[in-house]
Amino acid sequence: MSSWTAERARVASLSRSRAADDPDLIEARSNLKAERLADHVAKALHDAPDLTEEQRRRIARLLMGGGSDAA
Repeated sequence: MSSWTAERARVASLSRSRAADDPDLIEARSNLKAERLADHVAKALHDAPDLTEEQRRRIARLLMGGGSDAA
């Protein structure tokens, strides 16, 4: 089972007995989104050609900036 499927199961379990604003449920949903994104990035990198140093820096800036493409 991939890491995001374990998080999906945790969200499902918590959502049965917790309010939508419960901190544990909010954290589980955030973890699920992060794990899905990490899985997507890993697959994209696996399928991508070798990146130049500048391409790697640009992608790192996107990740570190939370999506902003600022220099």
